[in-house]
Amino acid sequence: MSDMKVDIIRVERNPVEGTFSVLLLEGRVFCVALEETQKTTPYDSSIPAGNYTCERFLSPTKHIEVWELQHVQNRTHVQIHAGNTLDDTLGCILLGQYFDKLRDNRAVLNSGKTFKKFMQVTRNADKLNLTIREV
Repeated sequence: MSDMKVDIIRVERNPVEGTFSVLLLEGRVFCVALEETQKTTPYDSSIPAGNYTCERFLSPTKHIEVWELQHVQNRTHVQIHAGNTLDDTLGCILLGQYFDKLRDNRAVLNSGKTFKKFMQVTRNADKLNLTIREV
């Protein structure tokens, strides 16, 4: 097993609709991502740009394996998981195949399949070395 490099490059910050990004895995575009907007409370806000280690974590609420970011300032349980709109995240990173709309809300779509593929591709990694960058 080895470590894998993941980069999240933020391409748009919309105060109402969310923070939209492109995710690169080992230097290649893999999918898109959605996070919360920047808010005054850290728990439901976008993750500060920087470097993080991600470890595998069994989600007690969803009973599935996810990646969890370690040492996010003033935060716990920040995960990479499936979801389409801001209603599906409490400060976590949602993965999708492409940006679009769902029930009149901006969203990342085909999230379940994209997340499953992400977990499949990273199955042999001990940890992820994640860098979140602003454009």
